[in-house]
Amino acid sequence: MASRNVVVGSAVGLHARPAALIAAAAAEYDDDITIRRAESDPGKGVDAGSSMMIMTLGAKQGAEVVVESDNEAAVNEIAALIEQDLDA
Repeated sequence: MASRNVVVGSAVGLHARPAALIAAAAAEYDDDITIRRAESDPGKGVDAGSSMMIMTLGAKQGAEVVVESDNEAAVNEIAALIEQDLDA
């Protein structure tokens, strides 16, 4: 399983607009993609294809999250989005 730790770049954290953009990108993949807070126990991730689930993480700007999937390309794309300020 591919995994990547990233820091949330959006000024509002993983809230409505950033979560929707991330979920839309995740929906393009057939693979399961999860996001979890870095300090959470492994396996407690949420579905990256659900903006509502992403928002439940409560990840603010500067928080570290982990993106995981069997598809390394999916991990890299979602991680790159999380690192950006998607509110700009």
